Amino acid sequence: MKMTKHGGFRKLTLLLILVALVAFLLGGGLYGIRAATSEEPYESLKVFTDVLHIIQKDYVKPVKTKKLIYSAIEGMLTSLDPHSSFMTPKMYKEMQVETKGSFGGLGIEITMRDGVLTVIAPIADTPASKAGIKAGDQIIAIEGKPTKNMTLMQTVRKLRGKPGTKVTITIMRKGFTRPKKVTIVRAVIKIQSVKSKLYEKHYAYVRITQFQERTDSDFVKAVEKLRDESQDQIRGFILDLRNDPGGLLNQAVKIADRFISKGVIVSIKGRDENDNIVFHAKASTTIVKRPLIVLTNAGSASASEIVAGAIQDHHRGVIMGMPTFGKGSVQTIIPLSDGSGLRLTTALYYTPSGRSIQAEGITPDIIVEPAILKAELEAQKKKIKTPTFITEKDLAHHLQNVENGKPQASKSESGGKKLIPKDPLIMRAIQILKGAMILDYSGQSD
Repeated sequence: MKMTKHGGFRKLTLLLILVALVAFLLGGGLYGIRAATSEEPYESLKVFTDVLHIIQKDYVKPVKTKKLIYSAIEGMLTSLDPHSSFMTPKMYKEMQVETKGSFGGLGIEITMRDGVLTVIAPIADTPASKAGIKAGDQIIAIEGKPTKNMTLMQTVRKLRGKPGTKVTITIMRKGFTRPKKVTIVRAVIKIQSVKSKLYEKHYAYVRITQFQERTDSDFVKAVEKLRDESQDQIRGFILDLRNDPGGLLNQAVKIADRFISKGVIVSIKGRDENDNIVFHAKASTTIVKRPLIVLTNAGSASASEIVAGAIQDHHRGVIMGMPTFGKGSVQTIIPLSDGSGLRLTTALYYTPSGRSIQAEGITPDIIVEPAILKAELEAQKKKIKTPTFITEKDLAHHLQNVENGKPQASKSESGGKKLIPKDPLIMRAIQILKGAMILDYSGQSD
């Protein structure tokens, strides 16, 4: 290794101190590094500082030390798993804003799956969802540049930008014969975490698009509103977690607690047993006790899988739709001294029965294939009716239904106008809830 007579040793010493500091921040000090590897930490650090010094002295053009350190950290975290990543000070600030429900970009949750940039789920009512991006889509290029050798955070930087600007992504999807280019206009993403609707006067529907700081409080408000609209006559509840990419753990626990009155909601287990956590339900926070259907698909990930898994294990409701994504790892956000941050995988989630969600996901109690739903939706659009049979009222001169001397309208004629869902899976959920009520599935009241 070349070294100038003046200042070379001092430079190397300073670099050793800098790398030792980085090692301390990443691994809890040199002791943490020693515990994690069989190699002597100083030998490994010496190789690192040697390379760093050679690059600074002999590379074809000057490179800032911070850029080299940041790139080294990015590479270190990328080698661990698809969800661990390094955030520059700017990206760390953006991440903090994102959890509050407003940020700039396309509106998709992404991950690296088998080395390919993959969409976990498009967020509802965002440019990505409006452009037709779906869960499972593979983004193979951004502005014509392949994503294969990019880190997750590098792709995030390229996808985000000023509202109103365009970005072209190239996607592959199951069933495509060739890649497809999609141009999307960036926007400020303001996420409405909770959406609600009342069907047929008695069936409450709540959709959670992402778990954010206000999700639980917005959920409680939505339930109260639906109760008022139904005149406190809710007969069944539909919780829609489709294309919910996850979010904050504490909010997922709170939402599950709204349905489950006792027992374990989720447990977190990592390398250090002292850091293991078990979250329990409390009867005092349970607000929904009616029969429950939870809707899931491949875009349901992380926090939404925690909720679905807890409800399934406690037999609190029926999970319906398609198997979930299978992201069962816990990422801890660790701020660093210069304003940057780490997103580090530190543990795994386990459902109340002890199942790991990781790479397995939640298998619904009732699986409904997308092709079936698509066919039902097309039939609904075309208003295809099933064959009808002749009944008494179709016969000429049939007798009227008379009560107290006055003709009575049929039940279908006398009832108010029904709000019919366009989503076939929601329609199926309502049918199941009607059956549950007939069979007195719950026997409880809100």
